[in-house]
Amino acid sequence: MAIMITDECINCGACEPECPNNAIYEGGVEWAISDGTSISGMYTLGDGTEVDADEQHSPISDDFYYITPDKCTECVGFHEEPQCAAVCPVDCCIPDPDHVEDEEILLARKSKLHL
Repeated sequence: MAIMITDECINCGACEPECPNNAIYEGGVEWAISDGTSISGMYTLGDGTEVDADEQHSPISDDFYYITPDKCTECVGFHEEPQCAAVCPVDCCIPDPDHVEDEEILLARKSKLHL
């Protein structure tokens, strides 16, 4: 399952540099699959939509930091635990119940994002 940032976020930004997938964005900032990854060309999102990796997507939150589930791997394959949750001073990085995924899916996403 992907990690999400709750509205208790204090916008400290501690989580963003810890993410190995560049899946964390400041509120109001658009995101793209290619940001901080080696992906180029077409990419299939978790919902099956095919997009250009450079395509900019609307922010998930305008008010606080957010994690795009299409890039989150819960740090599987990188660390023992999600690094955003490990460094969050207010414990607002939690499992996202809307994006439940097993380790196999998370490892496959990691492989796709880091060619």
